[in-house]
Amino acid sequence: MSNESTAPGYLTPVGAEPDYDQDLERQISRWIQGVTGLAAGQVYPRWTEPQAIIPKNGTTWAAFGITAMPRENMPAEIQISDEQSEQWSWEQVTVLVCFYGPQGAAVAARFRDGLYVEQNNTTLRAAAGLSLVDNGQIYNLPELINNQWVRRYDITVTLQRKNTRTFNIKTIQSAPVQFFGD
Repeated sequence: MSNESTAPGYLTPVGAEPDYDQDLERQISRWIQGVTGLAAGQVYPRWTEPQAIIPKNGTTWAAFGITAMPRENMPAEIQISDEQSEQWSWEQVTVLVCFYGPQGAAVAARFRDGLYVEQNNTTLRAAAGLSLVDNGQIYNLPELINNQWVRRYDITVTLQRKNTRTFNIKTIQSAPVQFFGD
């Protein structure tokens, strides 16, 4: 099967692609750890296989999940050479972060305030290509875990990134044309 525009058929991207799934979760986990000061073993991605073991009651920790990844506009197609073009799109990544435990509210507030520290945003952009768009308010939503009520504070954060995908789309070098008439 051909993967270039000189032959019929579908085209798939070539080269590096944006991080998704576990790679993206690792970047977001490091970001949450860095902004909150929580240790690596205290920040977990949600909805994974295998499921992370929930820390004992009395421990302050965080869990997060990527809940939406909308792309608002059409991508831009940019011809970068005679052989390839790039597709640029701007994608949002919505993350729900839940802070649990006796210091859950304090850590959630620290995270919310740390979102707007420029050095934190610069570090996130350099590490993951993501930048802050917006955040929601902190909600107090206690949760029953193992028959015990645990403090839980949720905040939604919207990030944005530019995705670049490269395709083997060749330019038209020449087109034989004949004009007829007067």
